[in-house]
Amino acid sequence: MAINKANIAIGFIVSGVLMVFFGTFLSFVGPIIIDDQIVKNTVIDPKNEMSYTMWKDVPVPFYMSVYFFNVLNPKEILRGEKPMVEQRGPYVYRKRIQKDNITFHANSTVSYREYRRYAFEPSMSSGNESDVVTIPNMLVLGAAIMMENMPYAVRLMISATFKTFKEGPFLTKPVGELMWGYDSGLVEFLNKYMPGMLPSSGKFGLFADFNNSDTGLFTINTGSDDIRKIHKVDSWNGLTELSNWKTPQCNMINGTAGQMWPPFMTRESTLEFYSPDACRSMELVYQRDGVMKGIPLYRYVAPKTLFANGTDYAPNEGFCPCRQSGLLNVSSCRHNSPVFISHPHFFNADPVLLDYVQGLNPTEEEHGLFIDIHPLTGVPLNVSIRLQLNLFMKKVSGITETGKISDVVMPMIWFEESGYIDGPILNSFHTNLVVLPAVMDFMQYGFIALGLATIIVASLLYRKFKRSNTNVKMSSTGVDNPGASYKEWVKDAHDHEKKEMSNSEK
Repeated sequence: MAINKANIAIGFIVSGVLMVFFGTFLSFVGPIIIDDQIVKNTVIDPKNEMSYTMWKDVPVPFYMSVYFFNVLNPKEILRGEKPMVEQRGPYVYRKRIQKDNITFHANSTVSYREYRRYAFEPSMSSGNESDVVTIPNMLVLGAAIMMENMPYAVRLMISATFKTFKEGPFLTKPVGELMWGYDSGLVEFLNKYMPGMLPSSGKFGLFADFNNSDTGLFTINTGSDDIRKIHKVDSWNGLTELSNWKTPQCNMINGTAGQMWPPFMTRESTLEFYSPDACRSMELVYQRDGVMKGIPLYRYVAPKTLFANGTDYAPNEGFCPCRQSGLLNVSSCRHNSPVFISHPHFFNADPVLLDYVQGLNPTEEEHGLFIDIHPLTGVPLNVSIRLQLNLFMKKVSGITETGKISDVVMPMIWFEESGYIDGPILNSFHTNLVVLPAVMDFMQYGFIALGLATIIVASLLYRKFKRSNTNVKMSSTGVDNPGASYKEWVKDAHDHEKKEMSNSEK
């Protein structure tokens, strides 16, 4: 029976060794299996139902929150005083995105157009589209800058045209009209006699060209031949580089289309993407680790160099003519109108910009942009892109509408496009990317720990059973119990001594 127990102990030792081997094997093979599944499930392919649907229809709710800088002292500004503004909003719009005209190509790329629609969300807004605000009139003040170098007589004629159509330097209109367009006799006149001067042929509004529009023809990599290229832009509207800027580096179309990125990101990775609305590629940098509902993430933010001028950051020289750092001059792709993009409230910009306008208070929490990425898959979990639209204003002789306006970069609106993964998609992400890897980790280390414990316990039991077996053998030969043999020897010696004494007495 003891021999059987020893054999059983040996069996447990072998089982423990196998468990340690299997756990060690899982620790090497497990990550490879997970990475292989990520590659298979992130490639842009209609067969990958969940990831393809996320890419095609973007089921995550996106919102655009718009804030207006209501001008409080328009008359004083015309006399050369400092502008005073107050922030109004947010006016929130639900953004719906859908890709169409999807065409796959033999070179592992896919082409598509992405259409966007906006719908006002009163319950999420601080006000209605009927709210009336006052902002600079881009048609007048923008045109004044554009005509600055024209002959004086032409400038007088332009000023007379403004007066004919009753266009002043500031607009006071409802938010909805400023956003999506309003009727203007001047716009109709310019479109009829100077076609192409304005970006739109219908109503004039700050976002008139955004609603029910597409962002151009994108061709991106599917990742089927190289997962490191997935989502990266191959061309935009047939172009592999731009012509808006002055240097080849600034004209490069880099990164993705700004919705998803290649998997297996590290803290040294950067988020590059091309923005048709900004007419350029942008790059965000790693800031910190984070967690969103149990899912690990990397937060990426805009570096201070993103909108720095050419003096402070030489690679940006191609985006000039520049003004202060923190401003991107987009006039070259906005019909030469003096429009600048910045972070809201001039966050991360030259502090002197805050001296020119009263009513601004930049903070990173409210005005810094960020993207939270799940590094293993390259999928954004939480996005907040915040940008500000500014108009450069100044006095232009011959155009009396400009009065005595001091040179100033005037904030008009800022907007935030935000969205985050939630609901069933988040649950699926959590299950596949957090729970299952955790279970696999538990299994591999569990097998190793259980195997080692089994080996130790079984070895101790085997030693015990082996000793017991040896004692049984010694007992059967009379040698196995030295204590009993010693007692018999003492007894025999004692009897022999008594016998000798008896014989001597006789």
